[in-house]
Amino acid sequence: MLSSSNVGANAGANYATILVVEDERAVARGLIYGLREEGFTVEWAETGKAALTMTEQVSPNLIVLDLRLPDITGLDVCRRLRQAGKRQPILMLTARDEETDKVLGLELGADDYVVKPYSLREVVSRIRALLRRSYGELAAPAAPSTVSFGAIRVDFDRLIVTRSEQVVELTPTEMRLLRELLMKPRRPCSREQLIEAVWGYGDEIGSQRNIDVHIRHLRQKLEDDPAQPRWFITVRGAGYKFEP
Repeated sequence: MLSSSNVGANAGANYATILVVEDERAVARGLIYGLREEGFTVEWAETGKAALTMTEQVSPNLIVLDLRLPDITGLDVCRRLRQAGKRQPILMLTARDEETDKVLGLELGADDYVVKPYSLREVVSRIRALLRRSYGELAAPAAPSTVSFGAIRVDFDRLIVTRSEQVVELTPTEMRLLRELLMKPRRPCSREQLIEAVWGYGDEIGSQRNIDVHIRHLRQKLEDDPAQPRWFITVRGAGYKFEP
């Protein structure tokens, strides 16, 4: 049984804890690295029995569970967890030829599955969707009560933005977009990531064009010179970032 270190005090406090149950070390390392980059705290179990022990020890918020394990199967792990009263969301990792196992896994209490080979983006999207359904705001980074930059002050508790002590009216969509950018300072966010954060996984309302429009609105309301933005920067080929 192996356990990764937490991503740090702030990130560990802000994000859910994910238990990755995967015996292939290369696959596990890729998942752990990707999830840590997204800010999640990650624990790693290489076997089914280790997963059962880790679940008791760290009480993860979500379990990413490979069905093919060297000791007991992922289906057995899922069944034992549910029999023990564990209600964390379980995301199964399955192969294309495991259709029967996918159905059985869902019947045993798994919440969703991803078919190998998968993209990290798909796994993260499904994790966040499961967290939203199960815990609400735990799926997103917990904002501090206030964030200030320049003459701007954002009060996340009261959902109020002021500029030079004058209230700036933001739409709910603009507020969610602002929150996502402020929670990842200096870190480029792709349009796809922003769509997921603002509209949610699987919601067709979002589009890259919508993100561009809302970024322009934020600049018009918060930047001194929207044509030469200081805070909300375009990252060529990547998306946007907040530069504190």
